[in-house]
Amino acid sequence: MSTSPRRPGSHRGVPQLLIASVALAHSVLFIVYQRPDWLTEWRDQTGYLLLGRAIAETGRFTRFPAAAAYVPEPIRTPAYPAFVALVDVVFGEHHLAIAGVQAVLFAITCLLVFAIARHVVSDRVALAAGLVTALYPPFPYYGALVLTETLTTTLVTAAVAVWLRALGTHGAGAFVASGVLFAAAALTRPSFQFLPLFMIAAALAASLAGARGQAARPWRGALVMLGAFMVAVAPWIAYNAVYFHALTFSPAGGPGRQLFDGFWQAELPGRVEAQLTSIATDTPDRLLREARARQVAAQSRLPPELVVSYVQQFADIRHIWLTPTEPNERVQARIVADHEYLRVGFQDIQQDFGRFAWGRLTRGAFVLWAAEIPVRYSDINRLPPLVIRLIWLPQVCLVALAVVGVVVMARAGALADAFGLAALLLYVTAFHLPISTEARYSLPAKPAALLLAVVAVAGLARKLPPSQSQA
Repeated sequence: MSTSPRRPGSHRGVPQLLIASVALAHSVLFIVYQRPDWLTEWRDQTGYLLLGRAIAETGRFTRFPAAAAYVPEPIRTPAYPAFVALVDVVFGEHHLAIAGVQAVLFAITCLLVFAIARHVVSDRVALAAGLVTALYPPFPYYGALVLTETLTTTLVTAAVAVWLRALGTHGAGAFVASGVLFAAAALTRPSFQFLPLFMIAAALAASLAGARGQAARPWRGALVMLGAFMVAVAPWIAYNAVYFHALTFSPAGGPGRQLFDGFWQAELPGRVEAQLTSIATDTPDRLLREARARQVAAQSRLPPELVVSYVQQFADIRHIWLTPTEPNERVQARIVADHEYLRVGFQDIQQDFGRFAWGRLTRGAFVLWAAEIPVRYSDINRLPPLVIRLIWLPQVCLVALAVVGVVVMARAGALADAFGLAALLLYVTAFHLPISTEARYSLPAKPAALLLAVVAVAGLARKLPPSQSQA
């Protein structure tokens, strides 16, 4: 694809330096801001730190490194714990070191956005896209935590960037690299395991729409990319086949818990659900749990039977995998618990499927794409509702502009880029919307959304020059 005219060598490296500097400075602010919550909130951090430490010290991917026999990991995929282990080995066992490395990953993500954009638009608009990404608060918010969001976002953005470049150059090496990057993203966050298929479909659609005589050309690169992806994920699939007798990315991290959460997400306000989850977790006595749940129902003006049902279901299923003490038994119990989440989730949904479906299409979609609140977790529940809505409003505008950006980019002749970025947004929506959504689930696609939003603004302002050739 041709880029817009540029003066050779003018300001070389200055835009990249500016984007990276802003991203790193933004990350430092959130590291300082998030630090008080490092040891008290986001319980998922504990699991990643434990797995990373086990890999660094023993070379084994397990939560029970001291066990005589190897105990396989049923929930987490290996890429992020391996990343944590690498940071531990190189910089020492410090949360600050992980946050610092993730700040660099965030800067790389912003530079990738700039690189994708400058193949479609002017350097000035590409710089704007990179800076908008660097200034988007949810990225450094999660970058300060030991969670998969930052690494996944960098890997997904890199995979898309390399894939789009491969479509333009038809280089076998670029197709292989994109497949490996897509695999790394899936091994960090299993929800991206089917993304390559969406990217291939988008490339074929762009080829059909833009060059009917060359519709078969993307197939060769697509097969190379898909082959590289399959080779890269094969060892992990084999691991689960050997230890869990299942062809899966995550034996105990399947759709069960997400479907269960998705149902209750439509039934309970977020703050109430968080409060009830704490009750279910911290109150072992069943009668006392019910009494406390009824108090919350009265305060929130919710049907008490509904509230009690959630608390007891959550506590009962959690009890399944917390009761065993022997490591291997606990691993198997965690898989059983996921199956129980699935059974109970379907049972709840069948009571009023229409209500569930409407909730997924409305509240579920909103939560996925526009409900991020980059405020310290320990402070979120103290925010006034008006402040929360003011935080949500720009995110709603972002989604709307991203849709417009796809149209603007396609009309400019950048069909492969437009369809590829749109495929990423569509995939994240299609994968998560039917079962469960959290705002952070869409974070790996937000660089693409921000790029498209900037393209939309530039196009609407008539500053987007048309591409000189089609993708």
